Amino acid sequence: MERVYMLGGLRSHIGVRNGIFRDVPAERLAAGVLRALRERYPAVGDATDFYAGNAVGTGGNIARLAWLLGGLGEDVPALTIDMQCASAAAAVEFALLKIRCGLADVVVAGGFESSSMQPLKHYAPHDPRYTPEGFKVSQFSPHTTSAKAMLEGAERTAHLYGVGRAELDAVAIDSHARAKAARDAGRLDEVIVPLFGSTKDECIRDRMGERLASRMPTLFTAAETEALLREGGVETGPGPVEPVLTAANACLTNDGASFVVLASERYCRNHGLRPALELLDACEVGVTPLLCPTGTIAAGEKLLRQTGHSFADIDFFEYNEAFAVITALFQREQGSLRDRYCPWGGALAYGHPFGTSGATLLLHLWQELKQLGGRLGVVSIAGAGGTGAALLAARTEVCR
Repeated sequence: MERVYMLGGLRSHIGVRNGIFRDVPAERLAAGVLRALRERYPAVGDATDFYAGNAVGTGGNIARLAWLLGGLGEDVPALTIDMQCASAAAAVEFALLKIRCGLADVVVAGGFESSSMQPLKHYAPHDPRYTPEGFKVSQFSPHTTSAKAMLEGAERTAHLYGVGRAELDAVAIDSHARAKAARDAGRLDEVIVPLFGSTKDECIRDRMGERLASRMPTLFTAAETEALLREGGVETGPGPVEPVLTAANACLTNDGASFVVLASERYCRNHGLRPALELLDACEVGVTPLLCPTGTIAAGEKLLRQTGHSFADIDFFEYNEAFAVITALFQREQGSLRDRYCPWGGALAYGHPFGTSGATLLLHLWQELKQLGGRLGVVSIAGAGGTGAALLAARTEVCR
């Protein structure tokens, strides 16, 4: 079994929907990062496969289109992976497996997304789900066709575990503070490529604090929340139910692209390369779609069981902070490890371009291990429909 290494990677700035990348199709944003990746890492020219996540694009094998637009060669096939928010992490795992089995030496993997360019779709007129106005968000599970399925899952999860708004807002405030400090210190400059005039990650709020968070309206009414809880079988106590999810403690909708270059130990030795990370293991999980954010927690736990590691063994946890409730649950279970969790902030601050985030988390983890010290790190992310994916990586300077 071939050992698998990450040579490096790059991401775009993360834009808010209809922000800096408003007029940039997802495939062109991806192509820009891919061109920069080839310039930075010549091994991209030896890639034999390209795996990319994309959740809300135009469909078809959009990864192939992005690769061709990047001018990286018609002889390399491409595969588009849709595991919703976990798509890029799944793409990295596909690449890991291809190399580990000896079927490839260099693979490029990651994901890209444009919520700004998300197309409107229609079911066939004879489909019972058909509506004249069409839809933008696909059906994720048999339980619902709601376009707010992920938000609804987060609201349910918070009430199930008794996580109140104050606790959620505190998580969001802390995430923005950490991201601002990392940005101001240039912590992630090595892995970010400016494109189409971009100069910064657009979602980080310098003034996010208790006052601003408290002014954010809830995303559901009390009546809507009560209905969501009944649907999910979540019991509530006496008195009215107070909704807790807001635009502060739930991530925004974003545009971005992020890719990494993976290579076999054989390739690294033959070319005298010093890889950035070794990818040690990966896993996926399924959880109830009604509580979809719990996929992040479940995937991380499964990965540690699978590899025989304890939480204390891990130096940094890059969990996708799509909702503050994910961080709140981690803190409740692993409070002593809070400083190891998204030390430079998470998706609540940076944003979450759905099909991209798994690779972005891996790039952030690499820089944390490199700059802050440490050996082991975990990436974990949930996907719509009740899924999750996780990766275990180790910092290394040379192939052993």
